[in-house]
Amino acid sequence: MRVIGVDIGGTFTDLILYDTVSGSVNVHKVPSTPGEPERAMVTGIDELCGAAGISAADVTGVFHGTTVATNAVLEHDGALVGMITTRGFRDILHIGRHQRPLHYSVMQDIPWQAKPFVRRRHRKIVTERIVPPGGEVLVPLDEDEVRAAARELRDEGVEAVAVCFLFSYLNPSHERRAAEIVREEMPDAFVTTSADIVPQFREFERFTTAAMSAFVGPKTGRYLERLATGLEGHGVQGDLHVMMSSGGVASSQAAAERPVTLLLSGPAAGILGGQWAAGLAGATSLITFDMGGTSADIGIVTEAGISEASARDTWIGGYPLLVPMLDVHAIGAGGGSVAYVDEGGAFRVGPRSAGARPGPACYGHGGDEPTISDAHAVLGRLDPHRFLGGRMTLDREAAVRVVQRLADELGLGLAETAEGILTIANSNMARAIRSRTIEKGHDPREFVLVAFGGAGPLHAADVAESLDIPTVLVPPYPGITSAAGLLTSDLKYDQMRTVFQLQGAVDAPTLNAELDELETELRGWLRRDGVADPEISVVRALDCRYVGQGYELRVVLDGPFSDDALDQFHALHEREYGAAYGDPIEIVNARVTAIGRRPALDRLPVADADGGLGDAHLGTREGHFRVNGSLESVDTGLYDRTRLPIDESFDGPAVVFHLDTTTVVPPGWSARADVSGNLILTKGGAA
Repeated sequence: MRVIGVDIGGTFTDLILYDTVSGSVNVHKVPSTPGEPERAMVTGIDELCGAAGISAADVTGVFHGTTVATNAVLEHDGALVGMITTRGFRDILHIGRHQRPLHYSVMQDIPWQAKPFVRRRHRKIVTERIVPPGGEVLVPLDEDEVRAAARELRDEGVEAVAVCFLFSYLNPSHERRAAEIVREEMPDAFVTTSADIVPQFREFERFTTAAMSAFVGPKTGRYLERLATGLEGHGVQGDLHVMMSSGGVASSQAAAERPVTLLLSGPAAGILGGQWAAGLAGATSLITFDMGGTSADIGIVTEAGISEASARDTWIGGYPLLVPMLDVHAIGAGGGSVAYVDEGGAFRVGPRSAGARPGPACYGHGGDEPTISDAHAVLGRLDPHRFLGGRMTLDREAAVRVVQRLADELGLGLAETAEGILTIANSNMARAIRSRTIEKGHDPREFVLVAFGGAGPLHAADVAESLDIPTVLVPPYPGITSAAGLLTSDLKYDQMRTVFQLQGAVDAPTLNAELDELETELRGWLRRDGVADPEISVVRALDCRYVGQGYELRVVLDGPFSDDALDQFHALHEREYGAAYGDPIEIVNARVTAIGRRPALDRLPVADADGGLGDAHLGTREGHFRVNGSLESVDTGLYDRTRLPIDESFDGPAVVFHLDTTTVVPPGWSARADVSGNLILTKGGAA
């Protein structure tokens, strides 16, 4: 089998081809085409197959991480959405929960009020009512009202419709019938229901999730359709699968049906790739640091696995969600992030990015603003003739010109300004890591910083030093680690149902029947994707809380539910909040995850380095680093990553040139190539 992983970033599209039989690996990187992201992907696959000496028809599977849905939300560039909801609940999307993003600010925009996914005039009400506790029908659905509402939305030019009824998580029959009617009246519209996406209580979050899915649905669907057509037109016959926010991949058909599950598609792949690479070196407690051209994504991996976002942490662009997702924190800091002086005279970097075109000034595409990449070029950390393995030449003079203009505005020297750009960016990223570690009870000094992406290894040691992290791990082919992560993931589907059972009075047969039903449904999804039963594994879990609490913790079941299963909740609560109580436990949701295993990506061969360290040493040049608090010009060693011998250490300051990125080893740090294919950076004196 030959499979390809493709991660489309804001600046570059990264590709990796893996032959599961021979173990051979080929990597490739092409500039992204933001207006038509599929174009760069298809072109890159063509070039990658050509370099590997195979035809596109030999590819048996394509695995893809996409930011199309994410960008649609962040840029508020989606479909014109309509909603059909229960009479009397038209304004749930607007009212929300009165949670203020900034508690003490008198001037702030609430995202779902300032930019709602569904305008009020496109929210239609119909007569129906499902009631708890068992989802009984109190008022039948008025189908004529649904049909009239659908016709109104059609005449108003609505492209997507979310059907959101109260208590549909207990009984989805009204939502599903209403969706059938809407599809009859609006055959070209994207139609979704809240219960089919997330049959969970909390109507505001459930309605918002459904509305967001409708908002991004048409754009995501058209993109996946164009991509599938483009791949087919270039001879690729293998199936297309897409990474989901939960860290698993789904078929393109399933992804198009539930596009809201793709919102962290790219960052999720990065965490998986970082975990896989670190696992080769035996590291388990990790901070993944994925810095590309536009943003930096932070993830946490403990010995228990990748951290997942809890119900209170699942937000995208200020909007709450109820879909499973890995705990990823993104900030606007990438190689293309622009440095500037704001209206108040403060020196800032990002979140605005120069993007792929024109990109940083040093790219030579007409960029005229100083960026992080330009600062690296000025300080001698990017070699104009070795960028992307020599396939792209940088214009250092252009970088000097734009940074000097900023330096004149600040009244600083050229080198001081360039170093200041990096210092501000590093501080922003270190602060983001603190928010995911220290503020959540983790000591970052006990973790390994796994740095990847096109710009991550350039900044990793400086960021680690500010957090007292003693070790940095740079994966093999760090620039395509997210693409590699796509090839380490399994097919994965999640489904849940709100059950509300109280400890001491749990109806175990009913609860186990609910879990069995969810498992049967998910096994069917995997069989539809061609996964054989022996390759399917299932994880069952319960979302639990003490009676009266607002949010839940997840308890994993070893088998069918029994009262003993709840005992572990107390330990979970104490680990998360520092205390456990004797209050009764309430089971809120039943969850099932079904995983279809795929052949795992083996270690990536970097090179056969038979020589010594001298063979990898390319010489020295002037570089600028802080030494004992002052910025100095120092001789900096230059090394070829592909020629580094195993376990021979060298000291910084040094710059290591990879095919797809550059690693900076500052003064006081040392580096060595590990047998696993990783490059290990260690702070002087650290164990």
